Amino acid sequence: MALLARFFEKNLRNSSFSARRLYSSKTQEEPADTNHEFEDEEFRVLNLRSTKQTAKQKRRVFKKEPVMPPRHLKMATDQDWTAVWPGPRSFQPASVPLPLRQGYTEKGAPPPSKFANAELMKIPNFLHLTPVAIRQQCEALKQFCTPWPKGLDTEEKCAKYFPIEIASTDYCHALPTIRNPEARRITLKIKLSDLKFDAHAKDKFLRLVGDRYNPCTDMLTIVADRCPLRKQNYDYAMYLLTACYHESFVTEPWEANKSEADMEHYIFERNKSKQSAEAIINWGELMDTTQKLQANRGFAQSVENLINEGENEYNLGRYKEEVLKLLNISTTQSA
Repeated sequence: MALLARFFEKNLRNSSFSARRLYSSKTQEEPADTNHEFEDEEFRVLNLRSTKQTAKQKRRVFKKEPVMPPRHLKMATDQDWTAVWPGPRSFQPASVPLPLRQGYTEKGAPPPSKFANAELMKIPNFLHLTPVAIRQQCEALKQFCTPWPKGLDTEEKCAKYFPIEIASTDYCHALPTIRNPEARRITLKIKLSDLKFDAHAKDKFLRLVGDRYNPCTDMLTIVADRCPLRKQNYDYAMYLLTACYHESFVTEPWEANKSEADMEHYIFERNKSKQSAEAIINWGELMDTTQKLQANRGFAQSVENLINEGENEYNLGRYKEEVLKLLNISTTQSA
């Protein structure tokens, strides 16, 4: 019986110990306390909606700071505007002492003022480019500039020594990138009279350039915009001018076989009209040599203009006058 009582006592002790380990909050690594072995035998309450009690904080009362008046109300009339607006930036109504308005309102109301106006902030402004600011920037850049050449004091001398004119355009816009695709375009202009040609080279050069030459102003215009950069388009335009100029002096073998019917322009010196006119002048020997040459030159020019430019009132009248001079007929006799 003593052995049986000891066995049950041992089993009861093990079961209570295991129950205590199952519902205890202590970790397994923590050693068991033999003194309080039977104190933590009750089940713990399972709280599924545990809430944390937050300590009530006292509401802080913030004092409102006084709102300062707009800056433009305290600006002096003789202030340094370059210090207020030194560079490009968005529109700030409190810093601009001008009653600007922009926008549209219905029912004939005046446009919105500059405060809280999104329209004034959309577009780029040029408030930093005042005459005073530009003058100061020019004075700062003078130390990097060289004096203007003394020999180029007139526009005629500039056009004589620098006949090529290069034009490009810079754009200012509100985009994420400052590079505008239109800024790469280069326009090259030069007068045809500044280039030295003979008759063959000039005719061939005009054929190469096509409609880029304006005969009214004697100006050749080459526009280059196929390259991505402005410098590349400038080099390409100069290459086109150089290549066309040197190619115009090249005479192909087949050009010697051109007949009078293949010529593009009527030239009096190469036609039979010259022989006919000379026969009329020499017939009867009515005029001296000087008068013959003058009449022949004017008649030749009138015939070339009539055939090359077409029949109009001016060319027909000029041709009539030259024919009368050629035949030595006065105006009263013809009338």
